[in-house]
Amino acid sequence: METLTSLCASQTLVSHTARPMPIFAAGSSVSANGYAYSLNSRAFLTRKQRMSIIKASVAVEQQTEKPKVALVRIGTRGSPLALAQAHETREKLMAAHSELAEEGAIEIVIIKTTGDKILSQPLADIGGKGLFTKEIDEALINGDIDIAVHSMKDVPTYLPEQTILPCNMEREDVRDAFISLNASSLADLAAGSIIGTASLRRKSQILHRYPSLKVVENFRGNVQTRLRKLNEGVVHATLLALAGLRRLNMTENVTATLSIEDMLPAVAQGAIGIACRTNDDKMAEYLASLNHEETRLAVTCERAFLETLDGSCRTPIAGYASRDENGDCLFKGLVASPDGTRVLETSRKGRYALDDMILMGKDAGKELLSRAGPGFFNS
Repeated sequence: METLTSLCASQTLVSHTARPMPIFAAGSSVSANGYAYSLNSRAFLTRKQRMSIIKASVAVEQQTEKPKVALVRIGTRGSPLALAQAHETREKLMAAHSELAEEGAIEIVIIKTTGDKILSQPLADIGGKGLFTKEIDEALINGDIDIAVHSMKDVPTYLPEQTILPCNMEREDVRDAFISLNASSLADLAAGSIIGTASLRRKSQILHRYPSLKVVENFRGNVQTRLRKLNEGVVHATLLALAGLRRLNMTENVTATLSIEDMLPAVAQGAIGIACRTNDDKMAEYLASLNHEETRLAVTCERAFLETLDGSCRTPIAGYASRDENGDCLFKGLVASPDGTRVLETSRKGRYALDDMILMGKDAGKELLSRAGPGFFNS
């Protein structure tokens, strides 16, 4: 059936005056300004009435159009790196699911966390676990978002009730990057040089190898902020995760890349984790398509080690699980005193399988707890 607009458009306009104009149609009626106009018989409408009917018809059509609701709402912190990770997640979801490739199907929701709000104090002094995830987890549980994208090294070893973390995307380079304007490496820095970092893990390993250097512990802020402070001469050098610099396309700032032997990485460094609600099968299905199983198993091994040590932001802990040339899992773990005077290391090797890797992580943690003894982390 023709629409009213097309019917009106088909009439020959004899004049632009307000005299009645005939409209011929059948089988329908419209209403405007409180009057019903039957289109089953000849009706004489003024031009003003005809335009009013058209406007009313358009208004009805607009009112029946429902606003588009995103199929997936991604929760993330607002830092450039966090947003880069959220956009990477969105792109991979769009590539894997045609319905998510449509405009407006995926929305990115920025959530400010405690770790983002308080920048004046060291992380260890403002609560430790969950500083960069708590508010995002709450938004997920409350239904304000559908999935939560985290840097896995920020995620506590426990997950809030009603949430699961079924997906780890393929891991980036786990190593740390050394950045300086006047030195080519840590060894090249003059005695008394100041290094800025917010990580006790980095601080303890630096001081263990280079006790003549000084480390500013509360060197916080996003990547751009830390590089700005370096350029302003606040510190002589800094260390950042190479993975973050790669995701931000900022590797031109890297002076040197530290080997695993020189700087064992943080547990789950370079890995992105994506959480959803426990009972949300649709989101779990979406996330399953993004999961990189080799990464998930490595991260699970490292987190088992961390959980056994009950690590927090006050504890210098490092751990890294990788697949060796034979396809087996090689795990390396480390704990240190905050001042770097004592560093304890261990390693494990076994099958690259979930149960075996969890046992390796836990066993390595128990060994280092036993060797460290009471009061070790307070020295």
